[in-house]
Order: sequence, then structure tokens, then C-alpha cells
Amino acid sequence: MNVLTQWFKTKHNTAPFSQIKTEDFLPSFKEGIKLAAAEIDAIVNSPDKPTFENTIEAMSYSGSILDRISSIFFNLHSAETNDEIQAIAVEVSPLLSEFSNDIMLNAKLFSRVKAVYDIKESLDLTTEQKTLLDKSYKSFSRNGANLNDADKEKLRAIDKELSSLSLAFGENVLKETNAYQMHISDEKDLSGLPDGEIEAARELAKLEDKDGWIITLDYPSYIPFMTYADNRELRKELAIASGRRAFQGNEFDNQEIVLKIVKLRFERAKLLGYQSHADFVLEERMAENPEKVKSFLGELLQKAKPAAQREFETLTKFAKDLDGIDQLQKWDGAYYSEKLKQQLFDLDDEKLKPYFKLKNVLDGAFAIAGKLFGLTFTEQFDIDKYHEDVRTFEVKDTAGKLLAIFYADFFPRKGKRNGAWMTSYKSQYVLAEVNERPHVSIVCNFTKPTATKPSLLTFNEVTTLFHEFGHALHGMLANTVYPNLSGTSVYWDFVELPSQILENWCYEPEALALFAKHYQTGEVIPTEYVQKIKDSASFQEGMATMRQISFGLLDMGWHGADPSEIKNLKEFETTQFADTLLYPDVPENAMSTAFSHIFQGGYSSGYYSYKWAEVLDADAFAYFQAHGIFNQEIATKFKDNILAKGGTDHPMTLYKNFRGQEPKPDALLKRAGLLE
Repeated sequence: MNVLTQWFKTKHNTAPFSQIKTEDFLPSFKEGIKLAAAEIDAIVNSPDKPTFENTIEAMSYSGSILDRISSIFFNLHSAETNDEIQAIAVEVSPLLSEFSNDIMLNAKLFSRVKAVYDIKESLDLTTEQKTLLDKSYKSFSRNGANLNDADKEKLRAIDKELSSLSLAFGENVLKETNAYQMHISDEKDLSGLPDGEIEAARELAKLEDKDGWIITLDYPSYIPFMTYADNRELRKELAIASGRRAFQGNEFDNQEIVLKIVKLRFERAKLLGYQSHADFVLEERMAENPEKVKSFLGELLQKAKPAAQREFETLTKFAKDLDGIDQLQKWDGAYYSEKLKQQLFDLDDEKLKPYFKLKNVLDGAFAIAGKLFGLTFTEQFDIDKYHEDVRTFEVKDTAGKLLAIFYADFFPRKGKRNGAWMTSYKSQYVLAEVNERPHVSIVCNFTKPTATKPSLLTFNEVTTLFHEFGHALHGMLANTVYPNLSGTSVYWDFVELPSQILENWCYEPEALALFAKHYQTGEVIPTEYVQKIKDSASFQEGMATMRQISFGLLDMGWHGADPSEIKNLKEFETTQFADTLLYPDVPENAMSTAFSHIFQGGYSSGYYSYKWAEVLDADAFAYFQAHGIFNQEIATKFKDNILAKGGTDHPMTLYKNFRGQEPKPDALLKRAGLLE
């Protein structure tokens, strides 16, 4: 019996990881597709007249077993992959794409959906039901339901190929990341590195049965080396190794894959009647169209560029005065920025890290969620997990009612991709009067504990943890009827609001006092350090903003127009970065070949969302600040109108219900120090 196609006989119906064999996945996918297809057939062939309940609602609840299998498999594909899982992904992705098209291009099913949609004004529907109906109709029209048969077949072929290309893109980046190591045997090459980083590098070498120290392209190894290592040549080597991932003309090269992906996305958009892939995507975003995104990024660039150029000149002069560097290069940025920051604020990560023990920071996130939303987190040791590093928690409300299961996976390993993300193993929804609670996970890549030190976080890693935990709260506190409107199932330029707003508490003395305690003495972080964290928060914000804008513009460059004339990826990138360039270009590096957000994740035509959501989060947090950062009334409004509502209404409506007005960019510009 295949455990994946059954209702799990586990605590809270959690995923039975230890019982799942890799070879179970392919047959379970095929069985799941068969079961979901049977549910769709029952809707299509119903003798009854189409109604909201027997068509729209029935579709929303269909495919639950397949959804569950997919979430488990693709989460493992990101966090605990191996050659077998990658091979299955290659086989399964086209099957899922084909099945999705079978639904979206099913003329009889669409006619039932359209029949309900056409009489929507006469139906007595809740706001959530109206949203579900609109989204159901649009999901068909936006996926080819109105096309003729020949064009439907073209669409199927495009989707199948895109699914395979996206997968290959991600696997190439992971292979290139894993393929590189810098093996250091001379201790003087470690000059500048903090003791903890040296110890971590030695532990990596021991794992490989090597003497000396190993530095990799995984963030907990890469970032400290680029920030602290005095050896400029080794920083250069490491930076170039990172920047040329999947851009080396070898078997893992992504250049042709990127060009194929953007051309197929454009072809797909034109087939559906849109001017570009960005026009297609943005129809379902707060930003609405590419012109608005370009205008938004352009206005921000206008504000940020003078500040960025001033900051870069200051950094250039500082490096020249300190070390006689005539031309700052990309591998100098983090190193001299950290030194300048220390000089200006007498503050560096090594002073702060002892106050940010990972366990304490996680407990702090829990405590803040408790004060704001009345949540408690209790670690469980009888919930199955996919790796020994993972921790599991029950999340309950003030009445002791279970709200969610929470998984936390914090350390890098070979089968895990870089970066940090939130995901879910089970959605929240209401069926037969039972409120099914979600199973939510955050995955990060922080430095592992060593023989002498616990895992200590940089301040940037603290905000990363809070960011992903904010996404997790969006999932945990979901309270919608339908699974496809639940939690983070919202417009992509709205989804970053819950994550980014939570980062703000990391800068507040009242919040820091809850968790920023020295791992050896228990002493709360000194007030002067807190003030310095706040003072330095907008340090080089102009440069940071311009960097984010450059990524957003590159994304819009690839997706906002016809890409069919683009022949050379590197040349195209160079033109897209022209307005945002500070450092000299590195000829052997490219951004797009490892830009997983837009070529593997869901951010194509959506990278601007991070800055867009910053406007929302700065405006929303200003509301908290005006009345107290733990103000119960405002926290409840945020929970009830934003976190609980998922995608049940238009995001601007939800935001105005919370805030009482539309967001203004002034709070962001003020926070970033970009207001004149």
C-alpha cells in the first residue's frame, strides 16, 4: 500500500516522512492524478444544472490528495533532494502540467463555470464566494479556455516545455553551487575572518576528510568570507565563482534555457491575447500593468540614485584612504561597507552575534507572535520529520485550540538549495463544518552549531528569520473556507506584506528585550547597541534600494516586451543594468543564469513586489508605531483583515479595512533616509 495516497494515520495528519520511500512518489503522483481526474469528471458529467456549489465549490475541493503529494514532494525537492528525487521531478513535472491543462482546456467544464459566472449578479454569494467564482473563471480564460483546438494544443506544448525548463534551470544552479569549493590550507588566508567562521570552515573541511578550511557558495559560508576576509584575491575568486554559476558554457549552463523560457512565456502570452508575459502576469497583481511597475521603479530610482551615488563615492574614498584601492570592485563592496559601518557606528556583526543565538531568536519570534496574536508554540518530538535538523511545533490560540503545525529547518546541507523560504505541507480550509488546520514550514540556511558555539546569527539573518516567520503567520492564521484562497494564496505583490512588516520588530528595543540576550551571560543586548542598530538601519540604503530596483528592471526587461531578438544573454543584461550600475561589470559573470526567483520560483514579472510591499509594510508599521508596537487593537485588525483573510478579497480592500486608507510611500522613503 502506498502511504502517500491514504489519509495519514499520524498525529494531526502530518506527513509520514519516515514511511515514505522515494520510489513511492511516481506511482502516487499517477494515482493522485487519476483520483483528481475522476473528481473533475464527476463535476463535468453531472446531470444537474451548474450551480456555485456543484461546480465552483466542488472544483475548489477537488484534487486534495494530489495537492498533498505535490507539496510533500516539491518541498523535499527544495530542502532534501537527491539524484532520485531530481529524476522523478523531471518525469513528474510534465505530467502535472499536462493534467493542469486537461482541466483548464476542458470545454465542457469551462461551459459549466461560465454558466455560473454569467449569472453571478443574481446569486447570493459571500465576498469570498464571489472572489472564488471570479478566480475560477479567470483561471480558465487566462489558461486558454477560449482558444481554438489548434491553439489549445500549442498551449499544452508550451506549458509542458516550460515546466521541464524551469526544473532544469534550478537543478543546474544547485549543481553549480555544490560543485565549487575553496580549499584553504594556509592560515594567513583566513586573516580578518571571525573565529566562529574559521571554526565553521574547518568543520566543513573535516566533513570532506580534508585538512585546512573549506569555503563554499552556500550563504553562511560565502557571505562572511566576502564581508571579512582580508585577502582580496580570494574574495575575487569566490565572487566570480558565485557570479558565473550556470554561465560557464558547460553541461550546467543556463543561457539557452533562459532564452528559451522568456521566448516561450512571450509566445504563451501572445497566444492568450496579451502584449507580453508581464501584461499577462500583472493583470492579477495590485500593480495591474507593466507601465505602472516601470513607473513605480522609475520613481524609486529617481529618489535612490543620487543617494546611492553619494554612498558609493564615500565608500570609494574610504577604500582608497584605507588600502589604496583605486577602483572598487564587486568583491570589495561587502568588505569595505562592513569596515565603514564599524567606523561610523562602532558596530559589527561579531559584536552582535553573541546576542542572537538561534534558539533565542526563534523563541523571540514566538514571544512576539504571542503578544500580538495570542499564539503559543510548543515543541513536539513525536511528529515525523524529513531530516534530523528539523524542529516541529504545535501552534495554539489563547483558548488552547490547535491552529497549525509549524516546521523549522535552519541549516545548510548538500540536498538543500540556498536562500530562505516559507512553504506549506497542508492548506487551511473548511469542509463539512471542520476547519482543517495548516501545516507550515520555514526553511533557512544559517550557520550550524560548532563544537564550541551554538548557532549565532548575524543581524541580517535575524531579520531573515523574522521575514520567513511573517510568511508562516500568514499561513498559520489563515481562516478561509476554500483551500485555494487560504493563507499566502494572495496577489504576489501583496504576499510580502506579512513577512516584511514583521522585520520591523527586530529594530525595536521593546521587542529585542524579549530575545536578544548574550548566549553565555544572559545579559540583554545593551541599549547603545540597539540605538546603533536603529541608526545604522538606513546605512547604504540608497545602494541597497538601487540593487533591488536593478533586479526588478532586469525582470521587466526579460518579460515586458518581445524577447525574440535577444541573442546574447550577457549583452542584454548589460543594457538592462545600465541605469543602475555602480561597480564595474565582471565579464565572466551573469545574473540571469542563477536568478532563481524569476526562472524557477514564481516571481517572473513580479520581482518589483519586494519594493512594492515595502511601501505597504512601512505604512502599516507606522500605524503600529503611532499607537504602540504591541497595540492589541491594531494587531487584531491586522490579523483579522490581512492574515486571516488570505486571498478572499482584493488586497487593496483588505489593506484599507486594516489601515483605514491607501498606503503612502512617505513612510518607506523616510525609513530609508531617502526623503529630502
